[in-house]
Amino acid sequence: MGKRMNILFIFLLGAIFSSILADPVKDKQALLDFLEHINHSRSLIWSKETSVCNSWIGVTCNSDHSRVIALRLPGMGLRGPIPANTLSRLSAVQILNLRSNAISGSFPSDFAELKNLTILYLPFNKFSGPLPDFSVWNNLIIVNLSNNGFNGGIPPSVSKLSRLTALDLSNNSLSGDIPDVNIPSLQQLDLANNNLTGIVPKSLERFPSWAFFGNNLSSENAIPPALPGQPPNAQQPKKAKKLSEPALLGIVIGGCVLLFVLVALLMICCHSKRQKEREFPAKYQKKEVSLKKMASENYDKNNRLVFFEGCNLAFDLEDLLRASAEVLGKGTFGVTYKAALEEATTVAVKRLKEVTSTKREFEQQMEVVGRIKHENVSALRAYYYSKDEKLVVHDYYDLGSVSALLHGKRGDGRTPLDWETRLKIAIGAARGIAHIHSQNSGKFVHGNIKASNIFLNSEGYGCVSDIGLAAVMSPMPPPVMRAAGYRAPEVTDTRKATQASDVYSFGVLLLELLTGKSPIHTTGGEEIVHLVRWVHSVVREEWTAEVFDLELLRYPNVEEEMVEMLQIGMNCVVRMPEQRPKMSDLVRTVEEIRRANTGNQPSSETKSETSVSTPIPRGAEIGPSSSVPQ
Repeated sequence: MGKRMNILFIFLLGAIFSSILADPVKDKQALLDFLEHINHSRSLIWSKETSVCNSWIGVTCNSDHSRVIALRLPGMGLRGPIPANTLSRLSAVQILNLRSNAISGSFPSDFAELKNLTILYLPFNKFSGPLPDFSVWNNLIIVNLSNNGFNGGIPPSVSKLSRLTALDLSNNSLSGDIPDVNIPSLQQLDLANNNLTGIVPKSLERFPSWAFFGNNLSSENAIPPALPGQPPNAQQPKKAKKLSEPALLGIVIGGCVLLFVLVALLMICCHSKRQKEREFPAKYQKKEVSLKKMASENYDKNNRLVFFEGCNLAFDLEDLLRASAEVLGKGTFGVTYKAALEEATTVAVKRLKEVTSTKREFEQQMEVVGRIKHENVSALRAYYYSKDEKLVVHDYYDLGSVSALLHGKRGDGRTPLDWETRLKIAIGAARGIAHIHSQNSGKFVHGNIKASNIFLNSEGYGCVSDIGLAAVMSPMPPPVMRAAGYRAPEVTDTRKATQASDVYSFGVLLLELLTGKSPIHTTGGEEIVHLVRWVHSVVREEWTAEVFDLELLRYPNVEEEMVEMLQIGMNCVVRMPEQRPKMSDLVRTVEEIRRANTGNQPSSETKSETSVSTPIPRGAEIGPSSSVPQ
């Protein structure tokens, strides 16, 4: 009886897991039928053998993988009309983005079956004929049908889209009057460059005049006059009396003095702002910008974003350049932005500077990086290469980098980074770096390990980013290169970093987590302090607790673990590369810290009787004092 119950339990468990992992079979077949009957120049790598929810480019499923809820295929080289009875079978789809293809023909009438649509995004195609009847969709929030060949009038049914926030019908061949679109939620409108006539309805007069440019609309309604007209019965102003020469001279002199004062004030304000930017750079990095505005002339439209297999993100270069972007940080290899795309997709984009490798060398390096898949490695999603611009696209992490978490907003009101979190950061980073080192036949190198390139994954473990970029960048002179404090003393060319120098950088990261201090920092007297040298000097004085971050000393029963971590960090930063441990061994020793102390840690009462300033005894394996970099 017991055996039968076990078999039944296993059967039920298997059924549950199979249902969880199952693909939406009908939606999958609809997509395969669509792909089979439409011309396309880019390979989508869709097949019956792979999971539609986990590996198909441009496809997003709901949480239980029962339905496809988003299809994003911008710039995929799709040509010709959309085959009937294919995409219309995706009845649960909410987001449909087919931007920047060559799709032609009339708007598919069977799209009326897509009752759950919230975002309809079809710009830069070759659609023709009339616009659809919008009354069939109740949930639309964004409609963009711009840059096509739609003709006829704007259907009055658009006014029934009560949740609509953005409507873009620009650059078509629409004609007739503009209907009264009285939708309070509408925030963005663009009807420019059509053949619309008549006047602008009162409900739309709140939008800027450029939203109606390029039409045959009445000028007094489409473009408000610069000055209000005179009332009909207004009297003509009396002729002004001629001013005397002294009065004119006084006005000129006064005007010059006023101009001088204004210029002086402007210079003072600009200087003050620059000073504040230097003192508080993070405050000024939050300003939203557009990647396109910064370097639009440098992007070659003949080149495209290259996505990696298994990435279900899909957007084209134009989508990325149009995205609102926030500066996250300026690092050794370029500026990183948080890019918010129009469909609630957020990615991290690094704009590289001083790439010296050839296009072929760059592509080869990115292909190696793109194949690295690990829970503690931030996956490279896409890259872009042109003569003047190079971009790499990664996942965006809401919590920010370890550097920001560790050093940001210290003082009153700060939530400290506890020991458990720091230990998980170290364990995750060790696992990620070890996996990176195992790539390319065990010869791959990260080359730029630092706290600002480590993030927290969904489980709170460290996740390594910015992989392999050092190999494609121009070399930096040693004084500049070492300014960050992570570089091993033997590295004189950043392109020639080694796995041993990665270990050194990881050791600096461990010391940073333990001390709460940056690798290069200043004291109250503006003296520049090198973290590795400072830790060595304190340890030589046998007063180890001086090393640890004061924020860590509030947590009970962790001193022993911190001392063990300190020993590991010191072993990593020894001067001779061949004396440093391997990352594969470091994973085991860092993980062992928690295992070794679980269950036999001293109680809080015992802690109160033990000084936290326990010195490391002479002879402890923390590395010889001669290992201090000179």
